[in-house]
Amino acid sequence: MTDSLRILTNTSVPNRVVKSASKMSFVRYKERVEEGDVVIIYLTHESMFPLTLEGGRIFQTRFGALRHSDIIGKRFGSKILCGGGRGYVYALHPTPELWTLTLPHRTQIVYTTDISMLTLQLDLKPGSVVVESGTGSGSVSHAVIRTIAPTGHLYTFEFHQQRAEKAREEFADHGLSNLVTVTHRNVCTDGFGLSDVADAVFLDLPSPWEAVVSAKLALKKAGGRLCSFSPCVEQIQRTCDKLRSHGFCDITTMECLLRTFDVRTIALPEPDLGSPDTCVQTQSEGSETAQNFTFKSAVPPKDMPGHTGFLTFATLYPQVETS
Repeated sequence: MTDSLRILTNTSVPNRVVKSASKMSFVRYKERVEEGDVVIIYLTHESMFPLTLEGGRIFQTRFGALRHSDIIGKRFGSKILCGGGRGYVYALHPTPELWTLTLPHRTQIVYTTDISMLTLQLDLKPGSVVVESGTGSGSVSHAVIRTIAPTGHLYTFEFHQQRAEKAREEFADHGLSNLVTVTHRNVCTDGFGLSDVADAVFLDLPSPWEAVVSAKLALKKAGGRLCSFSPCVEQIQRTCDKLRSHGFCDITTMECLLRTFDVRTIALPEPDLGSPDTCVQTQSEGSETAQNFTFKSAVPPKDMPGHTGFLTFATLYPQVETS
């Protein structure tokens, strides 16, 4: 069995709402872990998971039992022994990047490679107002909120009521409620209900072209940027046609593929650059005196993650009034 992701509840400790004296937040770093905080438990680079701390509970890992009480009070980033000293984990402060790798999937999510590009292309910064649909598992939402904090705001829309409620709870638990408004609505049929408020709009919908008109209305009259995430080219074609017909310009579609390289030490025999006579003598004597030299080289992977989706960007320029 892989790393256990089950929590053993101590029946002697009743379920209760835990309030921390210093609220943990994804947009503010704090030094020490408190009860009720969310921490990212790091076993290996490929094995991390989120944990909400509650005194008296135990979390089972492949190294053995990890007591919540052993983490509470420690500094974020501390090494925590578990399983009676048989192994250890690290308790990391949550960030949007770590949350993307460990969050509970309610839908397919957008990963950091694409999130970094949409953050750049939408020109997001502290104070920006962003409209998003749909919320999904909140991967993009957390990254956007961190970028636009402390004075910006995210309006995020989700057509599935239970997912919207769950996202609202997570934002509250993560100390983000003052920076985000979650609305349960089908924006393709009912629109965003916003006008002249947004600097940027992000659409992650099966039929984004149905939300283009409402997105244009939500963008500020001074102009703004729009991004649509779609896995299929046919979706992009319909979306681009709709964007052009409603005054959007600079329409660009791109695909972000992550290719990592391994740095390895390679050993090769030293070349003999002597005279031809020396070369003949060396060949006759054999190569027992040959020496190797080593160097570092970046080696491309034999395979890599493939297609996730296409990002389509468009700009809405300020409307020039003609007399």
